[in-house]
Amino acid sequence: MTKFTPEHQWIRLIDESHSLALVGITEYAQETLGDVVYVSIPQVGTALKANTVVSEVESVKAASDVFAPVSGVVTKINTALMDDPGMINKDPLGEGWFFEMKMDSLASLDSLLDLDQYHKLIGK
Repeated sequence: MTKFTPEHQWIRLIDESHSLALVGITEYAQETLGDVVYVSIPQVGTALKANTVVSEVESVKAASDVFAPVSGVVTKINTALMDDPGMINKDPLGEGWFFEMKMDSLASLDSLLDLDQYHKLIGK
């Protein structure tokens, strides 16, 4: 299950029994930014509060904050992005993920957008 935020982040549940999810930015966000040249990612163990800035993406056009879609703790980071931030442009919904997190509550996903709602938001 993948959900979306109005700030153009996605969160994909990868292990329901342990409340684990991957987080990244959407195709729309990376297209808007252009070629990504730098990304900051929170450290493993960082406590995240929903809707707070946790990361930053810089491109040739602009810089953009990345917000935590839900509350929880960072359990893993995509270290490959440090060497190749362009992975975000190549595969934003796959290999371009930012971090894995253990969510405080699975129910917090209910407040996020599904794919149809997100497409309406971006005019697709």
